[in-house]
Amino acid sequence: MVAKNPLLGGRMSIRKRFMATVINDIWPEVVFFTLVATMVYLVTTKTDVHLVFSNALLSVLGTVLGLVISFRTSSAYERYQEGRKMWTNVAIQCRNTAQLIWLHVPNERPAKDAIAAMSTLEGIIEKKSMINVVQAFAVSVKHYLRGESGVYYQDLYPLISFLPRYTSHGGQTEADMLPLWQASEDGDHPYDHTQSAPASRMGSLSEAEMGMGTATATTLSYDGSRPSHSRKGSSFFGSRRNHDYVDAEKVLPTVQVHRPLKPARNPPLSDIFDYIPFLRIFKVLARPFTGKKEPQVAKRSLMGRKRQPELGDSNVPLEIIMFLSGYSAHLLRAGAIQPAPASALVTAINNLSDNLANLERIGNTPLPFAYQAHLRMSLWIYLFFLPWQIETVMGYLTIPGTAFAAFLFLGFLEIGQEIENPFNYDLNDLDLDVFCLSIQRELNEITAHHVPADPTSYIFSSWNQPFAPADRRSAEDILRQGSQYTNTSAGADSQPGLMSVQRTLLKAYRDIDEHTRR
Repeated sequence: MVAKNPLLGGRMSIRKRFMATVINDIWPEVVFFTLVATMVYLVTTKTDVHLVFSNALLSVLGTVLGLVISFRTSSAYERYQEGRKMWTNVAIQCRNTAQLIWLHVPNERPAKDAIAAMSTLEGIIEKKSMINVVQAFAVSVKHYLRGESGVYYQDLYPLISFLPRYTSHGGQTEADMLPLWQASEDGDHPYDHTQSAPASRMGSLSEAEMGMGTATATTLSYDGSRPSHSRKGSSFFGSRRNHDYVDAEKVLPTVQVHRPLKPARNPPLSDIFDYIPFLRIFKVLARPFTGKKEPQVAKRSLMGRKRQPELGDSNVPLEIIMFLSGYSAHLLRAGAIQPAPASALVTAINNLSDNLANLERIGNTPLPFAYQAHLRMSLWIYLFFLPWQIETVMGYLTIPGTAFAAFLFLGFLEIGQEIENPFNYDLNDLDLDVFCLSIQRELNEITAHHVPADPTSYIFSSWNQPFAPADRRSAEDILRQGSQYTNTSAGADSQPGLMSVQRTLLKAYRDIDEHTRR
């Protein structure tokens, strides 16, 4: 599959197409080394001073530096690919977990020991609720990898708002709050520990809100209004990314919450310093006079280099895995699931934990600083002295030659740094929002699937032709002839029963083999 070309196709604006490259990050350095080459050429040709020396080491050092930069970029791309593979595994394990819960856990369960009996409706509500928790795991991983702590997000909180907030001994104070909720408190919107569960809204719900008409129920914020799906950065020509056109939170549960919910996507806003990074130093110098404080999570360093956000403080995905593991343990105690699917369910949940650990490893294990710093300084020294070595051979072409070399080497070095952590909001990063929306659709497709208790109701029907193309009779017609199968087209001497079935299957194989080969 050929990847989408951000320069030539798609709905991206010119600004975003430019931001998808690394030109905006490297052009100040390219300009600097081009000016150095211009200085060397003018001084050498216009004065008696010759800023040249032997180029004996040029080819050797250039080859070594190129190999090191290639290794740097390839190692970063391996991390990018591994991150994509881990998200594929997350999707697979979420599907497996949801399928095991939906298909292998019975709806109606008899009472056992201290566990009360459960009706069919109660069983379906329980299973759908836990599959929503599985969906919440993928969403929480997305926020965790982006350094967004807590659970109060439009696409996460409605899925887990019903989970217990306190320990089981009965206390309802801040000291009794479980880590999932304790780590999400910010101090600005304290939770009222005296409040009980929200009252039923059945009497106030409209027909549409109950799902009987056009779905209009939305996720409520603390003041009753629903914020937009995501915060959109400023853009030229009003371009938006694909998922900005959807309103995925509109189909999530309607909940009441004591504080405003953060948007599902919270990318940093674009400003002039993204295009001219070195101007940031003037912004820092002017800060004492303007009174503006440095943002809590700065996008760039003092010299304009992009900063990678740290992983979230609260490990919400781990807490969700604990609830899923507790649910599987409850099913085993209640005898509601057979040993084989129970083992598969535990394995799927453990695999979710393994995938989380691998994603954490990718997100919080950058290349050592000494390696990156030494490589960049070595490249700067090489590009600085490059025009000194090639001026006698190339003349005025030293200027564009140095500019091209700086663009080439610095570009690959910057690409390696940008894709090293592929979980952020950069245009070249993995689109985690699309992954989560895909998982959401698949899990709801699983819960929409109904499997009849007796498969014979659809197997032995007039729609099914099990022996095609050798025998195109339906299963219903075949059974109508009696218990012994007979197909005269399989051979005149074919006897009723197993012999005739085998000949039919052999004929079907030969027909398929003949018509499917080129």
